[in-house]
Amino acid sequence: MANRLITFTTDFGLSDHFVGVMKGVVAGIAPAARVIDISHEVTPYHVTEAAFVIAEAWPYFPKRTIHVVVVDPGVGSARRPILAEAGGHFFIAPDNGALSMVFDAAPHKVRVISNSKLMRRDISRTFHGRDVFAPAAAHLAKGTKPASFGKLIQDYVRTWGARPSQRGPDSWRGTVLKVDRFGNLITNFAVAEFGSIKTRPFEMRSGTQRIHRLALTYTDAAVGELFVIVGSSGYLEIAANQKPAASLLSSSAGAPVELDLY
Repeated sequence: MANRLITFTTDFGLSDHFVGVMKGVVAGIAPAARVIDISHEVTPYHVTEAAFVIAEAWPYFPKRTIHVVVVDPGVGSARRPILAEAGGHFFIAPDNGALSMVFDAAPHKVRVISNSKLMRRDISRTFHGRDVFAPAAAHLAKGTKPASFGKLIQDYVRTWGARPSQRGPDSWRGTVLKVDRFGNLITNFAVAEFGSIKTRPFEMRSGTQRIHRLALTYTDAAVGELFVIVGSSGYLEIAANQKPAASLLSSSAGAPVELDLY
């Protein structure tokens, strides 16, 4: 059975023609395919943020969905395009770590996309979304077998771990995975692993700011007050009531965050 649902996640934004052109390429090869946009507002070049966005989105789609992730600061270089199968889904992306959290979540196998017959004939050095990734997704949606794209590889890139690193018995160093639309800092501290923050005193540090309060809802705090909250993704977030915590802390995706439990 052909896979006719494709998702797009990119850092292209919507002010240029890039996203529309990729959809046009898909329509030209696999007109029956349906494309759903997950996000085109990933911070430019931010592979870790892209990894978080696709990791949060893909489990909510039906099996055999094809997910295209194009956040590709190495476009035109020797980095490889890859096709991964994980959790009953397909993922097409540059081999730069953008699928790291998918690989952490499910057993997987990865192929290099090397079959030029499944790409556009003329390949730009700067727009592989159009010339490599969108055609690959369309051909897969049309029924081309994964083995036709290229050989299996084991040396694909996993540039970072999804878990914070432990610095001491009750001390960890993590990172900001993403700053959301409201300025909340989504950290890589999963509440499933750090649930004791609900019952033990703690200190979370971002820059020079030290935060000791855990809130159940945003309205538990005064307007502008910083606190930690368990977000819908299951990660601890640094937030402020009706204010962007990222601006208050001058922080961004990739910034370090530290957590101590007492």
